[in-house]
Amino acid sequence: MTAPPLCRFCKTPLVHTFVDLGDQPLANSYLTPEQLAAGTEAAYPLHARVCHACFLVQVDDVVPAEAIFDEGYAYFSSYSPSWVEHARRYAEAMTERFGLAPDSLVVEVASNDGYLLQHFLAKDIPVLGIEPTANTAEAARARGVPTEVAFFGDRTGRDLAARGLRADLMAANNVLAHVPDIGDFVAGFQHVLKDEGVLTFEFPHLLNLIEKVQFDTIYHEHFSYLSLLAVEQVLRAHGLRPFDVELQATHGGSLRLFVCHAGSGREETDALRELRAREAAAGLDRIETYAGFTPRVEAVRASFRKFLEDAAVAGKRIAAYGAAAKGNTFLNYCRTSARDIVAAFDANPAKQGRYLPGSHVPVLAPSEVAHVKPDYVLILPWNLKDEIMGQLSYIDGWGGRFVTASPETRVLP
Repeated sequence: MTAPPLCRFCKTPLVHTFVDLGDQPLANSYLTPEQLAAGTEAAYPLHARVCHACFLVQVDDVVPAEAIFDEGYAYFSSYSPSWVEHARRYAEAMTERFGLAPDSLVVEVASNDGYLLQHFLAKDIPVLGIEPTANTAEAARARGVPTEVAFFGDRTGRDLAARGLRADLMAANNVLAHVPDIGDFVAGFQHVLKDEGVLTFEFPHLLNLIEKVQFDTIYHEHFSYLSLLAVEQVLRAHGLRPFDVELQATHGGSLRLFVCHAGSGREETDALRELRAREAAAGLDRIETYAGFTPRVEAVRASFRKFLEDAAVAGKRIAAYGAAAKGNTFLNYCRTSARDIVAAFDANPAKQGRYLPGSHVPVLAPSEVAHVKPDYVLILPWNLKDEIMGQLSYIDGWGGRFVTASPETRVLP
């Protein structure tokens, strides 16, 4: 009998399943026509477990990070206007709250294409991006954002500090879940952060994933699914502590966690204490809370499969909007193919002309919506529902309707 994997943080054997989504391809590995024809697409187990010691929810470590975040990585943050605006507001708020100025330094880890740091540059505040994917780093440099290509961790942090790079503000948005060795990753920040500097993490809140059945946010690229309870333990193990938190609407409900050195004089806020209490009331510190998630996920799949079958009987054509990673997890778990969905529309040119992994739905430019004229447009990145419905409101002209699929499939009025 195979021994269970060990928790990526505390090394406790992982004997409790959170949800098993079966074998799936990498969610951001969009296929070229040549790759599709070759028929050699790989799939890997997508099994999420929960540690009964530290309550870190995590997928099995079956894919090396280098295979995910390679030169063909297709996610560019700047293709989401709402996310760029979110970053702009962050820059405004952090500059004002912490008194950032031209003699400050802002370092972003997983800085992607410079979507966030560009806003600090506009204020003449020096910045540095640390980004593991060469193609997004090059896009950042093209907009004037100094960027180094590297996987961040303890060694990278030590190297930056040895070069005299100490940050007043560090940002790490939607990356904490993406690292296989969460302890080594967090260890790097203590070297770069100034003694009274501030580090902010943003990550989808596990409590929302559970309550809203957001299983489609589980994919190989997301190694961990995070609560304050679990993150706080990782931080304290590496000389850091949270002192404040803000709830964000992004990605279906996220936390913006404010972090400082353990010995910093920054005082803990009521908001942080209230979130601890909320998680405790929800039972995130009890293994029983995590049981029963699988039947709820299976119910979502059954609802969507019935919608597909009813649409086929009625002769309706379905297209998807947003070639998002979460959508690929959803479509593949629901055993969806190009027979069910005729196309997926996405504004990212790096995805257009390719095919969704697993389902092999062709990806087209948004301008093609008016030519395809689908009866239903399935919104895969449900966190951008209002933005997408505003952009495509014209589908009403031919009787088109929008559809969301979680926590149950709904045709929107």
